[in-house]
Amino acid sequence: MAQPASRSALKDYCLRKLGFPVIDINVDDDQLDDRIDDALIRFRDYHYDGTEEIYLAHQVTDGDVSNNYVTVADSIVGVTRVLPINSGSISSQSQQGFNIFDINYQIRLNDFYNLLSSSYTYYVIAREHLAMLDMIVTGELPFTFNKKVSQIKVQMDWAGRIAVGDYLVFQAVRVVDPTTYTKVFNDSWLKEYTTALFKEQWGNNLKKYGNFALPGGMVINGQQIYDEAVTEIKELEEKLRDVYESPPQMLVG
Repeated sequence: MAQPASRSALKDYCLRKLGFPVIDINVDDDQLDDRIDDALIRFRDYHYDGTEEIYLAHQVTDGDVSNNYVTVADSIVGVTRVLPINSGSISSQSQQGFNIFDINYQIRLNDFYNLLSSSYTYYVIAREHLAMLDMIVTGELPFTFNKKVSQIKVQMDWAGRIAVGDYLVFQAVRVVDPTTYTKVFNDSWLKEYTTALFKEQWGNNLKKYGNFALPGGMVINGQQIYDEAVTEIKELEEKLRDVYESPPQMLVG
């Protein structure tokens, strides 16, 4: 059983599925590479295995503070949340240090030992109550992000809220790199879709010449190959959206 683990292996697999080397597939290698790129982009944009949710920790630099934004890698295609900045997200070596008057700090300092001998119900309820108050009074840090720009612009007083060397943590969505995680090339939908794109390109090349005659008298109908491929691509794209796409969620990017 063929299990492609690279671009070249996926290309060979799809060509064999179309009949190569028994039948010559009249498509240039550059065209094949373009169709693989198209398939990977579609896989990345809609398949739930095309991206992964991560927590991205970024150490603040002088440039971040002066620019009022954080630059991220091109592989980051969405940001769903900026984790709140409080005494728990500031290191002990930061210029700001720990806030000993923070209520969370005081709860841990004064009440944590009681949990060893009594129920933790009060502690859980108190933390949930504080979290609700924080959401009402402070709220989430507002931000904007566009994957074409690759900049997370957090709307806050950078100089007064955070110091150089501290960390900002983002809940983000990152593309699964197929060159690192080669199982992507063996995805069943990706193999079928890439084959259909190869077939569409093949038919598109041949239909310009009508019925294309092969050595030995065999005639290939380029228009029919193209029409079949278009139908297959449409069905596979509908299957991708209906079966493999993750449910919609709040996403900035």
